[in-house]
Amino acid sequence: MSKRPDGATARGTTLSAMTLAFALDFGGTKVESALVDSHGKVVAASRFRAPTGRQATSDQLAAAVDRVTASTLASVPPGEHIIGAGIGCAGPIEASAGLVSPLNVPAWRRYPLREHLHQLVRDVPVRLQLDGLCITIAEHWVGAAVGVDNVMGMIVSTGVGGGLILDGRPIVGQSGNAGHIGHIEVGGFDDPCLCGGTGCLEAIASGPSTVAWAQTNGWHGSTGEELAASYAMGDPVAAAAVTRCGTALGHAIASATALTDLDLVTIGGGFSQVTPDLFGHIRAAIDQRAGWDFVTAVRVVPTGLSGDGPLIGAAALIHTA
Repeated sequence: MSKRPDGATARGTTLSAMTLAFALDFGGTKVESALVDSHGKVVAASRFRAPTGRQATSDQLAAAVDRVTASTLASVPPGEHIIGAGIGCAGPIEASAGLVSPLNVPAWRRYPLREHLHQLVRDVPVRLQLDGLCITIAEHWVGAAVGVDNVMGMIVSTGVGGGLILDGRPIVGQSGNAGHIGHIEVGGFDDPCLCGGTGCLEAIASGPSTVAWAQTNGWHGSTGEELAASYAMGDPVAAAAVTRCGTALGHAIASATALTDLDLVTIGGGFSQVTPDLFGHIRAAIDQRAGWDFVTAVRVVPTGLSGDGPLIGAAALIHTA
């Protein structure tokens, strides 16, 4: 029997090791696709990616989806087939209608991504959820949150996303955007956000936002990788930027824990790897809530799935449905 991400046990269906789901992860920097088996493993040589980004046109974005999808479908092993397709997309989304409006990709507003993919994969179900929820489901299924029923998964990358599993059940919300922690406001910060808010976590702690803050304070690099290198060499501005990022993340996690009584938070995404010290800054900010033992008890750990989490979570929409 296989364990569902909502805590129930799937009965009556035996999945072979090569039962495959198609997974698509669409974000502010890239779109990626792969095949994922029923054990939550990405199939070798099935993974393809293409750039997205703020400057891309709608036609370019659609072509990128077409390109990676065709490559992954061409990699299906002889004699095998896919049983469905799952999409994890940066928010906001309209899950029931299959529409996406990723904030960092302005060319797509209410774009019918689910129907677009359905036209490519044909004759199988296609499901869409927020990328933050997908990574949370993946962690709960086969990652760092196995056996933990009150979890928030987070992505710290081009944006900051999140998702919730409470009492063992994924929390979707009316529109599909529940758990999007990147757009809660963090006290003490006034950074303007593309969503129209001020002091949103994404505007403070995403990779591009942290890099931009460092640049305005005299740092001369241009990427998160360069910021990580500067931090490792002891650059004081890079150190201040990472501290600021971790502090904002910690305050947001403490607030989310106060609201939902979390046991565990897992954090993935490229910028979460800027330095292991980032997690120390997160912990220090959470521990300021010394009067609330249930808040300071929350555990915060790196993803257990490296860069595979979003794809595994998208596939889990099919494998564990």
